[in-house]
Amino acid sequence: MSTRPPAVLAIDLGTSSLKAGLVGLDGALIASAKAPSAPMTGDGSGRAEQDPEAWWAAAVAAGRELVARNAADVVAIAADGHGPTLTAVDAAGRPTRPAITWLDTRSGAELAELATATGLRGWALGALPAALWVARHEPSIAARTAWYLNTWEFLALRLTGCAATTVVAGQQLPPSATLAAAGLDPDRVAPRVAAGSVLGGLTAEAASQLGLKPGIPVVAGVVDAFASFHGAGLLAPGDAIDTGGASGGFGVYWNVPIEAAGSFCTPAPLDGLYIVGGAMAATGRALDWFVDDVLGGSVPLATVVEEAAATPPGADGLVFLPYLAGERSPLWDPDARGAFVGLTVRHGRAHMARAILEAAAMAIRHVAAPILEAGVTVNEMRVCGGPARSAAWNRIKADVTGFTVGVPHVLETAVVGSAILAATGIGAYPDTRAAIAAMTRVDVRLEPNRDLRGLYDELFETYVAIHPTIRPIVSAG
Repeated sequence: MSTRPPAVLAIDLGTSSLKAGLVGLDGALIASAKAPSAPMTGDGSGRAEQDPEAWWAAAVAAGRELVARNAADVVAIAADGHGPTLTAVDAAGRPTRPAITWLDTRSGAELAELATATGLRGWALGALPAALWVARHEPSIAARTAWYLNTWEFLALRLTGCAATTVVAGQQLPPSATLAAAGLDPDRVAPRVAAGSVLGGLTAEAASQLGLKPGIPVVAGVVDAFASFHGAGLLAPGDAIDTGGASGGFGVYWNVPIEAAGSFCTPAPLDGLYIVGGAMAATGRALDWFVDDVLGGSVPLATVVEEAAATPPGADGLVFLPYLAGERSPLWDPDARGAFVGLTVRHGRAHMARAILEAAAMAIRHVAAPILEAGVTVNEMRVCGGPARSAAWNRIKADVTGFTVGVPHVLETAVVGSAILAATGIGAYPDTRAAIAAMTRVDVRLEPNRDLRGLYDELFETYVAIHPTIRPIVSAG
């Protein structure tokens, strides 16, 4: 029997980077590693694609690094990934075309068609609209495709050799007859398995690449947002999350389905609960854009954030729209454009950085506003990912949204969430709820500064008014 501590190898595939962690069965992050995900390719036509083989190479690089330098006994593996992102593969699990990421806008007509035909919205349709687009526009590729998978399902296939479509509690998928009537072969949708169930054992080939022994149980994973919900410790109605990351997103658990403008409502990855919320397009990327592209990397990110934190709330009247890649929730406008509004000679980079940080919080509030109007209440909003490392940004989010902000002990919540599923799948806990309760905790709680409420209420009204005002005059090119 091994004397090394048992751990889960958890893989979190993001749009720009892949993170892997060795997570103890108590939720402790033993070690982590990071690798670039894959370059994004596009041509101005709405195309936004990545190479799935680069994902796998990143998973192998990060996983092998962890295994080589840490003395944990890997007892299970699970992966989550960004989405909805279509990964079309042949019978051997090799991509038949580049993956169509969630940033790709070409399958809008197919999305609307399937939503109308099925009544399903949000993540319920997953990558199927993109699959239908491939079937219609690239029939030769469709003919070579054995399976239409999501990102985490692709990684699981490469780990186990098993193709499967992961479903969470209460999730519905479009009926096969509906897909067939639209022109999509339903036999190319892999058999369904429950998230958190053991999909198979690690193959000899994958084990050799990762430096592990064959046969380690691989547990079916979920989209990265769902993994983050678990890893942030969400359990009850009113528990909410700011998903952070490149795109940004807000979600809150509720006990009944809710209709809210600009948002989706879908079964939560826990029985008896629903998620109401929305994902944005580039709230996290906006700060990287400012530091890397506008400032040319001449000023460290930490310095920029420090300067923003020292700038008075409201950025001296400067407002930023973070629509650098169009916008998803709550606008659903791929032609939305970013803007600084109110610039004067008084404003410098610290004001601009402050406006960008405040805009990310404004975007959360914009998504949350109709949800709150529909009767949902928020107990606490957990923050996660890279942005949550900034105490100043966490403070801004509390003050702008009016929510209590909770900072989890482990900020890589998607990694912890995948570990939670894996731990449950191998029987370390009786169910997912028990695993979440045991493997997560909140270190810091921030209450909003009520003295700033009036300022941010006024600023929010301005923020919401800018897009419809400038939309007719900004280019969609």
